[in-house]
Amino acid sequence: MSRPCIALIADPTSPEGCADYLARAVELLTGAPPVRIDSRHFADGGSGRAARAGDRLRLRVPEERLDVVPDIVVLYEIPPHRRRSLAAFQRLLREHDVVTLGTGTAAWRTATEKDRTVERFRRDGIAHMETVVLSRPAPHEAAAAFDKLGRDTWARPVIGTGGDDTFHVTTEEQLKQAAAYYAERDTDWLLSRDAGNFRPDGRRHQFRVFVLHGQVIHAREHIQPEPDTPCNTCQGATPVHIAPADLPAPLGRLAVAATASVGLPFAGVDLAIENGGVVFEVNVQPAFVDGELPLVAVPYVQAHLTALAARRAPAPDRRLPA
Repeated sequence: MSRPCIALIADPTSPEGCADYLARAVELLTGAPPVRIDSRHFADGGSGRAARAGDRLRLRVPEERLDVVPDIVVLYEIPPHRRRSLAAFQRLLREHDVVTLGTGTAAWRTATEKDRTVERFRRDGIAHMETVVLSRPAPHEAAAAFDKLGRDTWARPVIGTGGDDTFHVTTEEQLKQAAAYYAERDTDWLLSRDAGNFRPDGRRHQFRVFVLHGQVIHAREHIQPEPDTPCNTCQGATPVHIAPADLPAPLGRLAVAATASVGLPFAGVDLAIENGGVVFEVNVQPAFVDGELPLVAVPYVQAHLTALAARRAPAPDRRLPA
């Protein structure tokens, strides 16, 4: 079998560096680097061109003299606020039956827009902390939600990343500041009851569980010494790798259920073991940390290669013997 042509399409403005992990994974598995393409070329209004080439899809970016007919498209590291502008391109990939795990526009939107995530979790019975969605609330509306949720809450935007715009709210003044912050940015936001996710030593913690095709492939615990700061690694939390076999089984089952609920084939699920196990969010394209090249990036790329091999395999001969 010839070496597959893999296009790695990502947004270079992202600071996460996931595309570098994925490029190394492609080279490890195939012996050749992927063709790297700036995803903004194929967003709404971009200069990229996609057209049928026989039974394949041809991708061209004239100003970069890029012209490729990929066997596989790895679409990753797209910032949340730019995902909707790629919906038409995702539909094109699906219509042309391109081998990729990145074509589910509805699933992307459900997981990216946290108000939709909460609606889906309620529908499917996915355990999560009680949450109120707020849209430019009047002061008394925000105060009523704050009281309802026990006055120990977390505020976060409907669309966000990294935790820079997430706040621990325990006072009226903090609530007022959070409401003003989101109003200034003209964004809806969520207020959720605090999960009380503390270790015995007083540090906050949560788990990130990576799910691929209904199986837990890796997990890590995020340990945060600052109780008023999100448990994101980019916010100073320390990641501790956990083998799937060592993850508490109920957390694994909850992560798989949450991934299925939003409709993704691959996700990084943030959850806590407290309160019987609750999901915070489902990440469409979770960031990688040191040590996760073989644990997450390689299995993710391998899933694409496996799908390509299945497609190329000859159909079984179903003729009856003479």
